[in-house]
Amino acid sequence: MDLNFFKQTRILDGGMGQELLARGMKPRGTLWSANALLDKNYHQLLLDTHRDFVKAGAEIIVTTTFTTRRKRLRDNNVEDKFEYLNKKAGEIAFAVKGEFPNILIAGGLPPQNLTYESDDRTEEEIIKDFKEQAKLLNPYVDFFYFDVWSSIKEFKCGVQAIKELNKPYLIGIHISEGTNLPSGEKISEIKNIIDKHLLGIMLSCVSPENYEINLQELKSLNVPFGFKINGFVTTKPKNDGYTSTFEKSNGNPNEFLGVRLDLTPEKMLEFAKKFKDAGATILGGCCETRPSHIKAFASLK
Repeated sequence: MDLNFFKQTRILDGGMGQELLARGMKPRGTLWSANALLDKNYHQLLLDTHRDFVKAGAEIIVTTTFTTRRKRLRDNNVEDKFEYLNKKAGEIAFAVKGEFPNILIAGGLPPQNLTYESDDRTEEEIIKDFKEQAKLLNPYVDFFYFDVWSSIKEFKCGVQAIKELNKPYLIGIHISEGTNLPSGEKISEIKNIIDKHLLGIMLSCVSPENYEINLQELKSLNVPFGFKINGFVTTKPKNDGYTSTFEKSNGNPNEFLGVRLDLTPEKMLEFAKKFKDAGATILGGCCETRPSHIKAFASLK
């Protein structure tokens, strides 16, 4: 893959998990999008949703693997399906590429512990988890996407975990609010761990307003940069001292993170244009962004 790919404007897909729910997928525990892989009745829905993002203008689709990490499967008593679910996600994405051969597939590697919180486990444990999932996705993907991670340690582990697979990676940093990662670190600290296989750096699953206050620091890294912005009211989980609300809640995350009604495709386009004018070349959506939002972004190509 051309390491300069993201030096020109590229369009990513939107939020698969929330879109699947909006299209009728029934929630099952905290499996979220993984239920579309576990239940064969939803395989066509998943394929069609990928396809609709491509038809809207997405040049890159991300495998539906945000909740196929071992921890989330273990919490829902289906850890024995780990290998099957990750391979199935790759197969379905690859089938879409068969129809649209010019698109790229990003192997989505989610945080391996909690969502929107830094992973406080040992580097050895984190690397093991990332490596295991990456190897299953590797045959189907063009590059890896570090999807909504919350600490520099996780990114360091991710780079190490995929090294032997010799594929490039796109970084997706999460910031719940303000200008620090959930770990307390600054975006600029990512410079200490990136290597020659880096494709670009994004802020992922953040509000457009939060992206804007971090834009200049992101730009100062002097690498291709961009966003997967969401439509949630907040991603700051309520913590009970053990685990985040996001990990414990059943059903639809928008019931406790909220949905913004103001972020229409037209409003999202205003933000995207402003960010593109400031130098962003990686334009995409996260939770609560639909094909209509991606179509709006694609008008900026």
